[in-house]
Amino acid sequence: MPNTKALGFTAAVAALALGLTACGGGGEDGGEGGGGDALQFGYIFPESGDLSFLGPPQIAAAEYAIQEINDAGGVLETELPGLIGGDEAGDAAQANEAANRILDQGVDAVLGAAASGMTMAIIDSVTGAEVVQCSGSNTSPDLTDYEDGGYYFRTAPSDLLQGPVLAETILGDGHQSVAVAYRADDYGEGLANSVIEALEASGAEITAKESYDPNATNFDSVVNAIADSKPDAVFLASFEEGVQAISGLLEAGIGADQMYSADGMNSSGLSSTVDENDPSVLAGFKGTAPGVNAPEFEQALSEFDPELQDYQFAAQVYDCAITVALAAEAAGSTQPSDFVAEMVNVSRDGEKCTTFVECRDLLADGVDIDYDGVSGPLDFDDNGDVTAASFMIYGFNDDGEYEVLDYVQSGEE
Repeated sequence: MPNTKALGFTAAVAALALGLTACGGGGEDGGEGGGGDALQFGYIFPESGDLSFLGPPQIAAAEYAIQEINDAGGVLETELPGLIGGDEAGDAAQANEAANRILDQGVDAVLGAAASGMTMAIIDSVTGAEVVQCSGSNTSPDLTDYEDGGYYFRTAPSDLLQGPVLAETILGDGHQSVAVAYRADDYGEGLANSVIEALEASGAEITAKESYDPNATNFDSVVNAIADSKPDAVFLASFEEGVQAISGLLEAGIGADQMYSADGMNSSGLSSTVDENDPSVLAGFKGTAPGVNAPEFEQALSEFDPELQDYQFAAQVYDCAITVALAAEAAGSTQPSDFVAEMVNVSRDGEKCTTFVECRDLLADGVDIDYDGVSGPLDFDDNGDVTAASFMIYGFNDDGEYEVLDYVQSGEE
């Protein structure tokens, strides 16, 4: 049984530490940030839970970005210390606890969270502490107008951009009536509404719209409602729990080639998860996800971390880190309250550059820059959203093997 007096003392010390650091991060020594202090990154990524498969590529990308920056001499001629990490774990309380713990350690920028719902759990703590937050995978439209004091950014596109890409994919396969099932959270509802709006604008019929509890263990009612509506196709705004819905739909006679999803189910192992003995049951299943055709970056990342199996959102996280570093260079300070205003400025309306070294050297010469990242042109708007993005269309072949079918652009470059 824990010593409650000791825990109370520890909590009091943590609260005092947060009070000392909450007004703007502060580099590796926890003091005020500024020109000579090391820029300190923290992260909140899924190391456990439904989206744990997204953790390794995002962590590797962040570490790789720091190595690249340090190989170039660091930020403001000071090398960056190692990442301070936290597990969002697919649980709002755990994510917020992890965020507060890394804030206590004086981070200047937080990478993550991966899931939009987990960002909703931590954003008040992070941005309220005047620490810059940048996610490479948040897509919920609700984050666009969120009151974040201007401290939140994302290199992943809003689902307002992904919805039309999904709709075009579904319609391009000849489907005209679509049933939609979605997890009842910020991610699921936002994506479902974006897809439905795009489908209806193109004349398609929505035969059913079913939400479900993300923690549900039985999907019979959702599956039955969808099957009874007799759609040409089904769209699932789901994470790992959507496997149960897929299995139920297959049993109800709806083929995998009638099913579509998005980034929440973009896993090369999805077919084996649905049926370990016969992955081919998922033949024809398709989805979309923010993704770029960047083989050179993926090769470099695989050399950096040879055990890496997936690259989803890696480019976007890498760009988050590089943009933060360039913003600090532009501001001449590692204090978040100083460099936050440069996050938008370094991403647009200047001379184009594509690496930290190239962009930093231009800044040193007094040149305004426009960092075009690995994940795309970036071009943050005043809400911290990217205005254009690249999406991949993925699918599963006749043997149930994962394939990238195409890359498409959405938004205004």
